[in-house]
Amino acid sequence: MFAVRICCFLIGFLSGQILAADLTDVRGLSFKEGKSAQHIISLAPHLTELLFSLGVDKQIVGTIAFSDYPEAALAIPRVGDASRLDIERIISLKPDLVVAWQSGNSAADINKLETLGIPVVVTETRNLPDIAELLLKLGRLTGKQEKARSLATEYLDRLKTLEQRYSGARTVTVFYQIWQRPLMTINGQNIISDAISLCGGRNLFADLDTIAPTVDLEALMLADPEVIIANTVTGDSSELQKFWASWPSLKAVKKNNIYTISSSLIVRPSLRIIEGVDDLCKILEQVRMAQ
Repeated sequence: MFAVRICCFLIGFLSGQILAADLTDVRGLSFKEGKSAQHIISLAPHLTELLFSLGVDKQIVGTIAFSDYPEAALAIPRVGDASRLDIERIISLKPDLVVAWQSGNSAADINKLETLGIPVVVTETRNLPDIAELLLKLGRLTGKQEKARSLATEYLDRLKTLEQRYSGARTVTVFYQIWQRPLMTINGQNIISDAISLCGGRNLFADLDTIAPTVDLEALMLADPEVIIANTVTGDSSELQKFWASWPSLKAVKKNNIYTISSSLIVRPSLRIIEGVDDLCKILEQVRMAQ
């Protein structure tokens, strides 16, 4: 399924259909392509990263909390966080473009900005190929079409290489932990689930309705994953292993298949996610090799 989506995207990309398509956001709203945006506000850390990748960092006049990569992003003025935007501060920065994230910014804040006449492009990424499409869209908004095309091509090539490497691998059952108390995971709509699939894994809770569902231990015991992987800021898995040691009957615990991946690499849908996907694939391969 993953290979089909990548191939479909590549066909549209290489034929020029994606580049020639009308410029719309995730809501279906159309935007005129004309003068490139010169005063941009980014409302998500991954959007800030992608704008830096395109080389338009000098045009970013504001961003939100946790926009910490690359290091130069720390110097950009803050206009709030995921829960609240400082509308007055945004107005004072006189943006000619605000790039928002549907899952991370409130619809009320977006509507408020639009009623003030500020153009807002709302974006969303639910799977790995979406990042290439988002990059192309940002390239068109900022006048960096060629740079975006080059970066998107390289990114898709790396995705395809990983997909081909693990396409015939034995399926590994995965519990991906995003929170410990309460115990939370991801469903199949989360981009991390897409990465698990690419690496030859199976997200045991992909069929749940909510994108970040809470799971009880009884359900997890019944699912009995081969590996447990969790987000981490530090990369230290000792606390995670200590927590799971209380349930020694789990297959993942018996086999000591408890791992962590850097949150900034696997959670943020920026170009760096390819590094997190590579780490994830290597973890699943270790589990296979240990059988």
